[in-house]
Amino acid sequence: MIDAGTPAPEFTLPDQDGNEVSLADLRGSTAILVFYPLDFSPVCTDQLSIYQEVLTDFHDRGAQLYGVSVDSAFAHKAFQEKLGLEFPLLADFEPKGAVAKAYEMYIDERGHNHRGFVVIDPDGAVKHWHREASPLDIPGANLIFDALA
Repeated sequence: MIDAGTPAPEFTLPDQDGNEVSLADLRGSTAILVFYPLDFSPVCTDQLSIYQEVLTDFHDRGAQLYGVSVDSAFAHKAFQEKLGLEFPLLADFEPKGAVAKAYEMYIDERGHNHRGFVVIDPDGAVKHWHREASPLDIPGANLIFDALA
């Protein structure tokens, strides 16, 4: 678990379009990093579709959402288009899961992420860290809204 107030681990990852996104780019606004196992899996599809439904509510609270998994940018692009997602998907592809490991969201024996989220404040510090006990459990949007409050 990463304690609130701790500086968020640095990262630079490509998004679904190949653009690099780093922690430094997120400074000045609240960011939500949503960690999920894999593109196109049924539970991940449900999870990200739920977040898409409330994306405007996240924006209304001054927060930008980013999905993070170990899939490639190419898989992210196809997944984003299939679901009609309007938020960036970051590819923690190589070295596989390095950012998820830094945020304590990687499952070594499975080779993919836990489901969880980290809220990063405008100064780059962790405001809230949450990880589900099982990769089958979806962190509800209500948990993210509570963390933003």
